[in-house]
Amino acid sequence: MTRLYSNENFPLDMVIELRKLGHDVLTSYEAGQANQGIPDIEVLAFAVRENRAIITLNRDDVTDLHHSVNHTGIIICKDDRDYMGQSQTIHVYLQEQNDLANRLIRAKKQNQSKSSTQVFIIQEYRK
Repeated sequence: MTRLYSNENFPLDMVIELRKLGHDVLTSYEAGQANQGIPDIEVLAFAVRENRAIITLNRDDVTDLHHSVNHTGIIICKDDRDYMGQSQTIHVYLQEQNDLANRLIRAKKQNQSKSSTQVFIIQEYRK
């Protein structure tokens, strides 16, 4: 399964769901890096040293980094309380991937054709 590093704004409920699905998720709190105002570039460097992809809600901050530095993967999630649905969508996507290096993955909601229901989808942005 995928090795992930969640920054301090990432919901613990999603960490728990992803762990239930078999992913190795290290939180910034567990790594002793929470509540220190660590710059995003240093968070990303830590994830690279630990061979983990970052999973975050900070879309704007990490998108710029994606284009400027090499990394072990970035997953941007939607700030949405459907933690189980979003985690399941990410899990299914990650099962089909061998490597996330220098890839930015975004989980977002999309309307379904002929339905009022929205579902999570994965969109990928390559360098």
